[in-house]
Amino acid sequence: MIALLNQKLVILFMTSCLVLSGIPAALCMSSAPVVYVAGDGSGDFNCDGKDDHIQINQALKFVAENSAYTTVHLKGPFTYVIDETLLIGSNTILEGDSSAKIKLVSNANWAVWKPMIKERSTGNSGITIRGFTIDGNREGNTNVVSGKGYYNLIHLSSCQNINVYNMYLTNNHGDGLKTDKCTSVKLYNNKIYLLGHDGLYASSCSNVEAYNNIITCRTNSGLRLYNTNKASFHDNVITSEGSGGAGIEIQKYNTPSMDDIEVYNNVIYKTALAGIWIFGSGSYSASTANVHIHHNQIYDTGTKTSNSIIGGILSNGFGGLIENNVIDGTYGAGVVQKTVYSPAPSGSGFVLTVRNNIITNSRSSSAGGSGYAVNNELKGTHSFALQNNCFYGNAGGEYKNVQASSSDIKADPQYADRNRHDYHLKSKAGRWNGNGWVTDSTSSSCIDTGSSSSDYSAEPQDNGGRINIGAFGNTKYASKSGTPIVDNNQAPVINSIPDVTVEAGKSLTFTVSASDADGDSLAYSASGTPSGATFDSKSGFFSWTPAAGQEGTYSVTFEVSDGKLKDSATAAISVVKQENSSPAAEEVYDNRLREASPNTVYQGSSFIDVGGMNSFRYRDVMRFDLSEYETSGEVGNAILSLYWYYPSGTLRPEDTVIEVYRPAASWNPDYVSWSKKDKGVAWNNAGGDWYDKNGVLQGSTPYATITLKASE
Repeated sequence: MIALLNQKLVILFMTSCLVLSGIPAALCMSSAPVVYVAGDGSGDFNCDGKDDHIQINQALKFVAENSAYTTVHLKGPFTYVIDETLLIGSNTILEGDSSAKIKLVSNANWAVWKPMIKERSTGNSGITIRGFTIDGNREGNTNVVSGKGYYNLIHLSSCQNINVYNMYLTNNHGDGLKTDKCTSVKLYNNKIYLLGHDGLYASSCSNVEAYNNIITCRTNSGLRLYNTNKASFHDNVITSEGSGGAGIEIQKYNTPSMDDIEVYNNVIYKTALAGIWIFGSGSYSASTANVHIHHNQIYDTGTKTSNSIIGGILSNGFGGLIENNVIDGTYGAGVVQKTVYSPAPSGSGFVLTVRNNIITNSRSSSAGGSGYAVNNELKGTHSFALQNNCFYGNAGGEYKNVQASSSDIKADPQYADRNRHDYHLKSKAGRWNGNGWVTDSTSSSCIDTGSSSSDYSAEPQDNGGRINIGAFGNTKYASKSGTPIVDNNQAPVINSIPDVTVEAGKSLTFTVSASDADGDSLAYSASGTPSGATFDSKSGFFSWTPAAGQEGTYSVTFEVSDGKLKDSATAAISVVKQENSSPAAEEVYDNRLREASPNTVYQGSSFIDVGGMNSFRYRDVMRFDLSEYETSGEVGNAILSLYWYYPSGTLRPEDTVIEVYRPAASWNPDYVSWSKKDKGVAWNNAGGDWYDKNGVLQGSTPYATITLKASE
């Protein structure tokens, strides 16, 4: 009876746990802040590849209702098939493994404007979507028309602080990311491939930024603004495959201001329509529509030549500054102002300043134009101001309905490699090739010929004091000016180092020195140094006391470098066994050093000068010459006898203290003076170079002091 009761208890417990695991409650969740959705049963919410929106929405709802949680993570590899919109709330991250995919069910039959992901409620803030794939299943939903609002991948309205990044957005009938009346929107580091409308469509938004995206258009544009201000599109690569629209589309209608728009550092190529299309309609002041387009590379755009919306940059209803772009091989025109879609706005004063651009090889088309570099088809209300551009090889010529500028150049810009779309400028002084600086046999006429009012400070030296024309002007990759810089640096010369012999147990010290004609700062190094030896890389001071058992000959190589060039010398250091002492040495050299006579040699005097008098200093250098003795000899004792002379009848005002230091360099007693240590060789420090007891160069701790009392 007891066993049966226990069995029932076990069964009841297991059943209860199964029931609990099926509801979204914190009891069985992963620890905050992440909950997991999986297709293999390992998640907090588990899917089976059908109606997976149920579990994903449960996870999103759980995060929205539990403040300790912030993130829903989709595990991969798995394809989550959804048949309803996913709802994301404030301060929520929807992320996934790169092998995780959300895919629209086939034959969805959703109403127009129903997206795959949208906000949980109006006004949501802090929405992040990152790291996985969203597939709109275009081939499984062929009953709708692309570009009509069906099945946008992400559509957010009246939200703030939106970040969508590291995503793969693909294969639908609508937009990748559509935002209406949102603020602070960022789209970056995404791959966007063959969508049914725009990659990004920001409508009536502010503070929008899209960058580092790789976009291949199929139906409409890569990036688009409508009545949106404070926006920047930069560092994107945009193209079309087969069909599509413009690379970037900027559209204004009526009064909302669009006067803070920047488009820069993009590569836009082979789009079906214009590389950049800017247009407005309705009624508004020209001051409310302004763009700044700079440092873009636009080539081979407008491939759908039967369409009039083609060219490099096409504009109406906007003013602004177009500078430092390369526009090459585009159909219709390089830069054109004309009406192609909706009537141009009423009013006038729409002026585009075009400066420092290179526009080359524009091609004609039946609908787009004859291939002019710059074309104005709206000359009654729109105009160009041209400054310092380069035009070359344009099928229709340089200008149509445009006042020519005397500062424009009409010459081959000398691209590094047009066939490979390398638009750096050839230069004898240096051109960036993607990996380093190379030189050419010719220099482009676009170097140093940009507008004198343009900033050039970001260009590398030698930059000629003026901006280059083209997409790399005023960047760190601008081609260099002038002639190649010749490095006249001379190598340092290391002074000879004699071979030396030292007894085991005795100290060996010497200083390695060098000269440099350029006066460069020098650094020393040594290789092959024996165990226990030290070498100072700054001063060149070598010190070693070999131990018993280290007898033998050591080959030590010393090297000096000025940071670019080097010199070296090798010395043989022989260590011999310690032997008895040899006779004492009596030969001593001393020289006086007088600051008042800095170039006078005082040699072999019977007295020395030390100290200071009348604002001048006096020093003495002294050495013992042991060269006449056997190299195996040992100096067991050295006595220096100094006799102090002071004129009789003269009072000594104070004690005299003589300080003894170790020399840091050898000198020649025949030439040594306050200024020089040898013929034509100066001390590093006038008055002599020394080490103090602590090994500090020119230090102030003497090895010994001799005090002569004033009272004696």
